[in-house]
Amino acid sequence: MNDPLFMPITINGMKLKNRIYMPAMHLGMAKGFQVTDQIIDFYAERARGGAAMIVAGYATVDMLSGNTTNIGAHDDIFLPGLSRLADTIKSNGAKSGIQINHAGRYNFSFFLDGKQAVAPSAVPSRMTGETPHALETDEIRQIIENFAQAALRVKKAGFDAVEVLSGTGYLISEFLSPLTNKREDEYGWTLENRMRFGLEVMQAIRNEVGRDFPLIVRMNGNDFMPDGQGRKELRQYAVALVEQAGVDALCINVGWHEARVPQITTAVPRGAFSYLSRGIREVVDVPVIASHRINDPAIARELIGDGMCDMVALGRSLIADPWFPEKAKTGREDEIIHCVACAQGCFDNLFKLKHVECLCNPRAGHEGEVSIEAAAETKKVLVIGGGAAGMVAAVTAADRGHSVTLCEKSTRLGGQLHIAGAPPGRGEFCVLADDWQQQVNLRKNISVHLNTIVDKAFIKIEKPDHVILATGATPMAPPIPEIELPNVVQAWDVLLGKAFTGPRAVVVGGGAVGVEVALFLAERGTLSGETLKFLLINKAEDLETLHEMAIRGTKDVTIIEMIDKIGKDFGKTTRWGMLQDVKRFGVKVMVATNALEITADGIVIEKDGVREKIIADTVVIAVGARPENSLAGVLEDMEIPHTVIGDAGKIGMAFDAIHQGFNAGLKI
Repeated sequence: MNDPLFMPITINGMKLKNRIYMPAMHLGMAKGFQVTDQIIDFYAERARGGAAMIVAGYATVDMLSGNTTNIGAHDDIFLPGLSRLADTIKSNGAKSGIQINHAGRYNFSFFLDGKQAVAPSAVPSRMTGETPHALETDEIRQIIENFAQAALRVKKAGFDAVEVLSGTGYLISEFLSPLTNKREDEYGWTLENRMRFGLEVMQAIRNEVGRDFPLIVRMNGNDFMPDGQGRKELRQYAVALVEQAGVDALCINVGWHEARVPQITTAVPRGAFSYLSRGIREVVDVPVIASHRINDPAIARELIGDGMCDMVALGRSLIADPWFPEKAKTGREDEIIHCVACAQGCFDNLFKLKHVECLCNPRAGHEGEVSIEAAAETKKVLVIGGGAAGMVAAVTAADRGHSVTLCEKSTRLGGQLHIAGAPPGRGEFCVLADDWQQQVNLRKNISVHLNTIVDKAFIKIEKPDHVILATGATPMAPPIPEIELPNVVQAWDVLLGKAFTGPRAVVVGGGAVGVEVALFLAERGTLSGETLKFLLINKAEDLETLHEMAIRGTKDVTIIEMIDKIGKDFGKTTRWGMLQDVKRFGVKVMVATNALEITADGIVIEKDGVREKIIADTVVIAVGARPENSLAGVLEDMEIPHTVIGDAGKIGMAFDAIHQGFNAGLKI
């Protein structure tokens, strides 16, 4: 039977070898709007990996539409770089496209030399905190012309298609939505008028590039904005794009940057938003591409096979593993490194004004500067610790030809990835643990020893040339009286199912682990997705009751944190959603609060100089961890070259552990 994922498809004469589409993602890699070697190397790797089509970008249409780290398409001076990018993608086996866009009120004056961002109306942006300039009619017409000329440059540069971003809260979205379009002229008020700007942009592009050049639009299926646009209006817009503007394919995006519905985090179920692409596919007769949280071939082919879409957009999935398509095509799906939707290296980096990297793939964003080459001298390498850092170090050292022994004191590899994957909606971290274990298993020059405690005697017998110490961390205990009482447990033990709590739990520590264990406990007793669907389709309870039963569990949970906020060590992309869940699931939060003493029936705290006792059945300790590197001194005494990585060196995030493991393996 034919695999739906690898059946060819045609978009306005452009023949695609499979149904895998890499959508545009801002990489932060351009310099002065120019295409850099870093961009070229990044996309060359993804093209070689087997995607049918790669859309780079976004690219700017004028000076107010983006910033200098965006690819430029607003001037002929950028044509040589654009041509080089198009040639690179095509010569490595994929069809090429570039997305053009105008950020509208989402642009920061900081990036515009103090100039004011523009929008249909002077509605402040919650993302920038700034109020944009309301466009005059002649300015609107100039921007439409700018879009058309940028698209023409895309064609002249040799790309196979152009894509226009008409979603995510950028300029075209802002015209479409009644939330940001308060105009009373021909570009505002009614849906017909609010659609006018987007349709005129597409019509102008079509007039410039001709009928035979593929024009694709990436549009929202739902804005998820209060008082904004929902599915009904956007379906009408999709029909208008095809029938009135001659658009050849639609890539369905979801949400605005300001939306409070999570869109890209690990808590979003795989393929959750495919119902939006299905809804649009039902009303248009051009290919429709589904987006967001499609990180596995099984879900991708299921969506296509079930008629939810015609193609799948794999963005961060191809950052995590550029060879995802080729592995799926050749029966090596078990070798795929899955995107965990952590956003630690992609979106969080952009907030730090850094280029895109990846927790799962240490080479992402460094393709041209980092390669795994055979070592000049083969060595015997001992890796102590089988967590994320240790596994990646072992694999990297093995790929360079070294003989590697990997020792882990527990019964499985993965270490703290299993802890990170225990809370609700975080299971992808457990998948990542399995992915890297499989990478270890595939290397014949790695010998794995589980249930093994490494000591000086073991090292003497092994006689390694180099040791990588990846022994992780141990949870800390605060200096609180009666910390040894039987009603006190460690957060890690709760998350791993080694310890249980009573109905009233107080979590001491409001960092990432504290928030995660609080949510883990707060969801105990809530309805599962399967049960919720059963009750819903049988109309066993009303919707309000089902909603309440989905968020109200059987435990009363309180977080106590010394500083004035919780979740400070989450990445920015993840933190807001986690804090939203803390409130939604009824977790009580006490910040600027000190834990003074634990008793048999609770905990004594102090806040604002006032002492009080909180009655609790269980006190959960989540105050952080300390490095476990006791073997470092032994190795120094034995004069054995060694490298300390991950939490064994300094407490950090999974991103740090994996990148340090990779670098350690490279340097031996």
